[in-house]
Amino acid sequence: MSETLPLPDDRPALPPVLAGPLLRRLEPTRLVLWLVGSRALALTLRLQGVGDIRLDAGQCTVIAVGAHAYVHLIDVQLDGPLPCDESIEYDVLIEGAGIADWAPHLLYGAARCPNFVLRARVDQLLHGSCRKPHYPATDGLLCVDRLLAQEHTAKDRPALLMMTGDQVYADDVAGPMLRAIHALIERLGLFGEHLEGAVVSDSARLYEHPASYYHRADLLPALQSNDTLRERFFGGARKPIFTSSSADNHLVTFAEVMAMYLLVWSPTPWTLIAPQPPTLTLQRLQRYALEQTRIDAFKAGLGNVARALAHLPTLMMFDDHDITDDWNLSAQWEETAYGHPFSRRIIGNALLAYMLCQGWGNNPDAFTAVLEKARALSASTHERHLDSTVQDDLIDDLLKFQHWHYVLPTTPAIVVIDTRTRRWRSEMNLKQPSGLLDWEALSELQQELLDHPSAIIVSPAPIFGVKLIETVQRVFSWCGYPLLVDAENWMAHRGAAQVILNIFRHSRTPGNYVVLSGDVHYSFVYEVLIRHRKAGPRIWQITSSGIKNEFPATLLEWFDRLNRWLYSPRSPLNWLTKRRRMRIVPHIPEHAEAGERLWNSAGIGQVFFNDLGQPQTIYQHNSNGSPKTRMVAPQDDD
Repeated sequence: MSETLPLPDDRPALPPVLAGPLLRRLEPTRLVLWLVGSRALALTLRLQGVGDIRLDAGQCTVIAVGAHAYVHLIDVQLDGPLPCDESIEYDVLIEGAGIADWAPHLLYGAARCPNFVLRARVDQLLHGSCRKPHYPATDGLLCVDRLLAQEHTAKDRPALLMMTGDQVYADDVAGPMLRAIHALIERLGLFGEHLEGAVVSDSARLYEHPASYYHRADLLPALQSNDTLRERFFGGARKPIFTSSSADNHLVTFAEVMAMYLLVWSPTPWTLIAPQPPTLTLQRLQRYALEQTRIDAFKAGLGNVARALAHLPTLMMFDDHDITDDWNLSAQWEETAYGHPFSRRIIGNALLAYMLCQGWGNNPDAFTAVLEKARALSASTHERHLDSTVQDDLIDDLLKFQHWHYVLPTTPAIVVIDTRTRRWRSEMNLKQPSGLLDWEALSELQQELLDHPSAIIVSPAPIFGVKLIETVQRVFSWCGYPLLVDAENWMAHRGAAQVILNIFRHSRTPGNYVVLSGDVHYSFVYEVLIRHRKAGPRIWQITSSGIKNEFPATLLEWFDRLNRWLYSPRSPLNWLTKRRRMRIVPHIPEHAEAGERLWNSAGIGQVFFNDLGQPQTIYQHNSNGSPKTRMVAPQDDD
């Protein structure tokens, strides 16, 4: 990192906590929290009504990811249940000092410590996806902070925040963010690694290489066999139908991804670095300056974001950008990506960071074996470099891992599915999009749903999407270009589509389904009814996307309009879709123009449920400061 400004030897000592605490999975007898310290910390959890709990090795797993960066995975089992629907104060003490001393930005008003509420049932929740730091919209997580700041009673608090994908963008990184990542790697001494199959031999040479900023495609050897790999990972290929991908700053190393997590979830790491622009061409420098203004705006809100995440239990699930764009889209994609040591390492590093920073906190019991291997990797360092053999062995395990999905024992039950790693690959044509779940995973899903009166399914990609957009994706897939249009939807694979629709029609699966989704960068609500069946089930597809991302406005307006014309309830085109046995009733955004169905504004979704588990009121909170948008069911479908 030769171009970063040298830091003086008398730089101040690092704060004890770099990020967190984040509240993760909370239950009456179990509390799961995430925190990153600048050293291995002796922590005490102070809990209202319980007292002080010194966190030993059985309750706090500490994994070093650098000389001055230690992930603390806190999992506390309680002897008795905590009360529900009451505010419970908690504190994390470090040598007697509480959060008010070492992270006062996490507190509301005159409070001396944060609090949480365990809801007896899920009567409301918040959800959203797609938080790109350099997108020119206000961060939707600030809406969460405002809601918590305005609440009056414990029962006003949402049961949880569900983040349904793309919590980070490992494949689409602004130049100033990458510069900050490299400065933080140096400041914290994050572990380096050796790289196989790249022009550079290790992480230090990667960070110093002239191609490290905006030209990472040049880091692959100039071999004909690598052309496809170069395009998929670093090409920045244009996607004119839906979006443009910018992969030329794609994160590569484990240290880069870990630094990204610290910089998107906490304001503290930003206070430790002073990155300056690298040497760039005039055109690149202009792009860098524009991105810098957007990163500065993002950074300014991080204290409030961290405050919200310290008060509200947050569950997560990955989508493609958490790892890389179009992750596992087709069998051919998998063959190309996993068949090269460099791209395999890129995917594996992002997946390892996801496990430590997101996946573990959803369901700690599923990660015992891989977490032990992660500790072994941390201990394998030599001269601050990870052992490549241990690293690749762990990556192999993570690529085979089949327990990213999880079920929350709530009322109604929340079933979070993994639509990325257990795919139904096309047997006819390896280029065709894979089904989002394979037969075995779909069978497991059906078993999880049996005999529940109602259920909330979290599917990162909408199960019931916009028909016209899915048709365009199908056309491009037929032409052999599924990567151009992100052709990843439930209806793209005949087998997976048929099975998921049959699950909804099964007599022993829930009578009320709510499907929460993200991914698409716009928001909408569909109510879905089975034709010619009065007894149900009733299904609501509720999509909130993105937290800090949006769809190209003019393009979405045309898609919305054409979809209403071509797929009206009386259109014969409906009988050409796989959902022809279902009747789709779109809800209307309250502040929308006449006829508009798709809402295009960064923010966060909020759903209120009645006692039957049916959505009673559905809002989209807009981060731009405009009034929240209610999604209203029409008097009759049109």
